[in-house]
Amino acid sequence: MTEQAIELDLDETGVATDLPQPVHSRDGVQQVPYRPVQFRDDDLPTALERSAAWLRRAQDWLGEPLDVIAVHLDYDDSDAGPYYDVKLLCNEEDLAGAPIAVRAQQAHTS
Repeated sequence: MTEQAIELDLDETGVATDLPQPVHSRDGVQQVPYRPVQFRDDDLPTALERSAAWLRRAQDWLGEPLDVIAVHLDYDDSDAGPYYDVKLLCNEEDLAGAPIAVRAQQAHTS
């Protein structure tokens, strides 16, 4: 049995370079093993809407449902930043585009 390496195009944080990025300046993919994708706003419905819109774009890009391990909601009642902090805790292999690479490899060998 021959094992073939699958190459992924990743940035310095291990996320696929063509993964759709959250568009708002307060949002972003963080750098920890379970990869929280963060959406921050003073208005909770707005933060949730942005997280849902990003999730739809990411799933369209991935070609399958994104594995979201958990949704975390926190708040910051200091004057330092937005009040609400919504985090989607995502499978890092999905954010790296591994399913796309696997499908491309399977199509290439078929």
